Amino acid sequence: MKGPRPAAAGGTRPVVAVVGRPNVGKSTLVNRIVGRREAIVEEKPGVTRDRKLLDAEWAGRDFTIVDTGGWLAAGDTLDRQVTSQSERAISEAAVVLLVVDTSVGVTEEDAAVAALLRKLARPTLVVANKVDGDSREADAWAFTRLGLGDPIPISAIHGRGTGDLLDLVVERLPTEPAEEPGPEDQVLVPSVAIVGRPNVGKSTLFNRLIGDERSVVHDLPGTTRDSIDTLVSTPDGAIRFIDTAGMRRRAREAEGAEFYSLVRALQALDRAHAALLVIDATEGITRQDQRLAERIDAAGNPVVVILNKWELLDAERRAQVTLDLEDRLAFLAYAPVLKVSARTGLGVHKLYPALRDSLSASQRRVATGELNRVLAEAQAAHRSPGGRIMYGTQGGTDPPTFTLFATKAVPAPYLRYLERRIREHFGFGPTPLVFRVRRRAT
Repeated sequence: MKGPRPAAAGGTRPVVAVVGRPNVGKSTLVNRIVGRREAIVEEKPGVTRDRKLLDAEWAGRDFTIVDTGGWLAAGDTLDRQVTSQSERAISEAAVVLLVVDTSVGVTEEDAAVAALLRKLARPTLVVANKVDGDSREADAWAFTRLGLGDPIPISAIHGRGTGDLLDLVVERLPTEPAEEPGPEDQVLVPSVAIVGRPNVGKSTLFNRLIGDERSVVHDLPGTTRDSIDTLVSTPDGAIRFIDTAGMRRRAREAEGAEFYSLVRALQALDRAHAALLVIDATEGITRQDQRLAERIDAAGNPVVVILNKWELLDAERRAQVTLDLEDRLAFLAYAPVLKVSARTGLGVHKLYPALRDSLSASQRRVATGELNRVLAEAQAAHRSPGGRIMYGTQGGTDPPTFTLFATKAVPAPYLRYLERRIREHFGFGPTPLVFRVRRRAT
């Protein structure tokens, strides 16, 4: 059973934005501050592309730290979008950490970011990274030229000076509100992972759902390199949406940043309460789509299947994709299928009701007496070729899990038959059901 998530994360905490040009160690510093490897780190510029919000704490003060992609004054379309994300993080921050590379010195990009920060008048600390020893500290003073005060020398990779940096950050955070947190701060919300192959429209759908250009959207496969989550208020309450990196390979085949992107996506799926499986309808149902669906099913997540880019298909192609879906994802027959256009918004309004029904079904419990009556009727109508079911009980929810006590092993086809009878009788609807069989002496 998956645990609920607190709704307050990142909601009312002051924001600390970590910005700077590419490959100066921003993600390494973020990992050091939160105390775990959350941001993907690789010795290659441009690995971080979206804004990633993480909860952090120092000296009793809670805050949200935002890891951003590298800021570039010029570049291609994707670079400009990444830069735009950094600028938005700056505009929302209570404190900004401008990370620079002491081993390289002041660059034009450093000066450009500093000029923007001076214009916005945000409380800013210049973080002179890669000061790995005393001999490097003198080099850090070159960054006083940026006009943002004295630089703070640190080594993010070794932790040198990060405590002093955090002391200065906490001093600059706004005063905490005096009032006690209300009941709304204790609300627990479901999390929904948006998963799929690269370039199927996950981030476009994510941005449409949250009403904000939060994830970088570009027609280059693999743009999202980390899992990005946001709380969204809906008519049925808050939902935490998690935008994940495109999963194109098995974990053992991936390398470098792609490996960690895949790990993050799988972790997001395992901790989520439900999943949106986004499929590019113009490409049909691929083998990778099947593998992802199997992974979702194995995690026990209620799932809504999203056939994206539906507006680009003619009538003949739509009929063929529908048939292929029924054939290749037959094991997800319980899952609702939505035909949408994340780009135009076509059909997206149906997503919230489908999620509500799926999440509600995953929490449903049934009476033990009625369950055993259904099992008895099912066995009377169609006798098991293996063990006889003596009785059953529902042991948990999320997803609904049943333990069946039998005289001996029960064949998988017969378990599927029992699942169908239980699903139809109780109207479980769009949620997976889990069955465990225990042998018991007669």
